Amino acid sequence: MLIKQMKAIITHNDTHYTTDLSNPIDISIPLRAAKTNVNAWYLPPPVITPLKGENFTGSVAEGGPVNFNSISFNPHAHGTHTECAGHITKEFYSINNTLKQFFFIAELISISPEKSGDDEVITEKQLKSILGDKTPEALVIRTLPNTPKKLSRQYSHTNPPYLTESAAAYLKEKEIQHLLIDLPSVDKEKDDGKLRAHNAFWNTDGELRTKATITEFIYVPDSVKDGSYLLNLQIAPFENDAAPVKPVLYLIV
Repeated sequence: MLIKQMKAIITHNDTHYTTDLSNPIDISIPLRAAKTNVNAWYLPPPVITPLKGENFTGSVAEGGPVNFNSISFNPHAHGTHTECAGHITKEFYSINNTLKQFFFIAELISISPEKSGDDEVITEKQLKSILGDKTPEALVIRTLPNTPKKLSRQYSHTNPPYLTESAAAYLKEKEIQHLLIDLPSVDKEKDDGKLRAHNAFWNTDGELRTKATITEFIYVPDSVKDGSYLLNLQIAPFENDAAPVKPVLYLIV
């Protein structure tokens, strides 16, 4: 049986949405053992190698019975990942235990960061102008200009764009639960460890938003239009502050 279209009806805040599940839009960046793998935070590329022992090789091409690779990588530096408040707290919080629901109504927006001295920033004013009265559960930010070079960019020592503290606080006040962005961090690369946007979004000076998440290193092709989508935010089950993730958008029809 060939299923050409699968539709689902989603209800959020008493509003009914119909979504097409047959055309998923993957906005993750795959992890590769290569120098062209996207990278940040001054680390070498990921490593994927066959396990080898005295009487065993984990490579069929090299005569082994199976392919049996070991993988070494850092979720924050090497690809699309979702992190929880445990990323910046003394107390341990696991993304695997804090993210328990995986489907959300999301709004995709595109923003050209503004110049601020030597930096480029996403501001509260920009977010207010674009979002208006919209209050999605998840916000997906595509920065402009947007090119496929984001799939392999080496971000270390490049001072990428970031969110201002007031922009992150505004998203917290709008009760955005899940923030996704196509940058290595919502914060300035070198900020002496202040992490102002992370702290503002998770509200570390008040009641900690333990259910809120930040997803970094996504990539949204230009062919995907701004607007409302159903988001599937399904993480790998790591007991860690962050884990690899494959966020998928579905058109709302």
